[in-house]
Amino acid sequence: MESTPSPVCPPWLLRAWPPLLWQAGHRLPFNLRHVGTQVTQAGAGQAHSIGQTVWVGSGDAGEAGMAWDWVLLRCGIVAMADPMGVITNLRLMGTEGEFLPPDEAARHLNEIVHALPWQDEVERALESGGPQVAH
Repeated sequence: MESTPSPVCPPWLLRAWPPLLWQAGHRLPFNLRHVGTQVTQAGAGQAHSIGQTVWVGSGDAGEAGMAWDWVLLRCGIVAMADPMGVITNLRLMGTEGEFLPPDEAARHLNEIVHALPWQDEVERALESGGPQVAH
């Protein structure tokens, strides 16, 4: 299995991890933990910071990772840059065992994201002024 990503490892590599099946609506069989947040200043003349955050969990079925872009809207307020753009190796299945289409999967992935304390980790990275890697 590949090593856990950090801010120097592009989050899109999570898609190269072996897929992990998960039935939408059920509790994840592991807890996701923060492994890194990257802060990138937006282009010249723009006041908002942007970046990515990466979370990983492992259980009996294997290892899963999730990453998404975020944007600083104003001091103390961060949001997902694109709620449809969660990068993960999780493959969501419906109640009949069918794979969910991307729009349905995104709803469930966003529920996972919103249950995580990811804004706290982004704020910590913003306050320190750079990438944060969990140890």
